[in-house]
Amino acid sequence: QVQLVESGGGLVQPGGSLRLSCAASGSFFRIERMAWYGQAPGKQRELVAAITSGGNTNYADSVKGRFTISRDNAGNTVYLQMDSLKPEDTAVYYCNSHVIFAGSTVVRQYWGQGTQVTVSS
Repeated sequence: QVQLVESGGGLVQPGGSLRLSCAASGSFFRIERMAWYGQAPGKQRELVAAITSGGNTNYADSVKGRFTISRDNAGNTVYLQMDSLKPEDTAVYYCNSHVIFAGSTVVRQYWGQGTQVTVSS
């Protein structure tokens, strides 16, 4: 089993910044990929940013140049630095992890509980 614990959400004014964190724990062998997804009210959950075990990143077009995804050296904690925030960034942000357990080649997916980000004046 894998647990993802998120932190860092909150209320911020337009143009402000927030930093989200997600720490993964459990008896997994390796994390293949970690990502952040956002779900605005009444909308589907969408990919915001992702980072692979090799350090490759990709971003939604709407956040390119404003958000930065990174991870710690162990690769078990992922961060999302959110700058120049806009009201349309308001959403619940979910951490997502693709992991492999020892003795298996199957990649399993896990989700965090979500953290609310509200951008409003």
